[in-house]
Amino acid sequence: MAAVQEGDETAFDELIRRKTPPLLQTVARITRDREEARDIVQIVFLRVWEKRQRFDSQWSPNAWIFRIAVNLAIDQVRWRRTRDQALRPLGNHLRGLKNPGARTMVELEDREVADILERLSENLTEKQRLVFLLVGVQQMGSDEVGQILDCKASTVRNHLFAARKRLRQELIRQYPEYAPAGARAEEEGGQP
Repeated sequence: MAAVQEGDETAFDELIRRKTPPLLQTVARITRDREEARDIVQIVFLRVWEKRQRFDSQWSPNAWIFRIAVNLAIDQVRWRRTRDQALRPLGNHLRGLKNPGARTMVELEDREVADILERLSENLTEKQRLVFLLVGVQQMGSDEVGQILDCKASTVRNHLFAARKRLRQELIRQYPEYAPAGARAEEEGGQP
């Protein structure tokens, strides 16, 4: 990051190469749209380059970059919700016209799991969802996620605990066939 701050374009290219895949994955899960995620990640790197002189070394470069990405993704989702409310009748009609095309069984299974996780995560608060994505999917530590979300590491752990508990409850409620054996009895206060 020090080289990027000095304007080293080679270092910046390396930063882009290393950070694009995890940023794309995180932003796509927040926005639920891979194409929007690509656009947002491009904007993230533009912001990083434009604001490179402002980078504070008390932050880890990873936390700083992910904070920019998460904030942009959240802004996009909020903007889209407002826009979608106005366009909902048209969207419902167009959804019925889509053709998923031919896919392999593995792609269908992966998509089904992703769809289920997406539906389950709709029951999480925005913070719980972000913490779950950053810790559970991106394998970031509580301290780093705390920097990204501007909260304490203990708060991150609390959000993660609450998210996992809520996801488990919703999995049992909505998809009991996928719940681990005995989980329903445990959740209802009985023995497995």
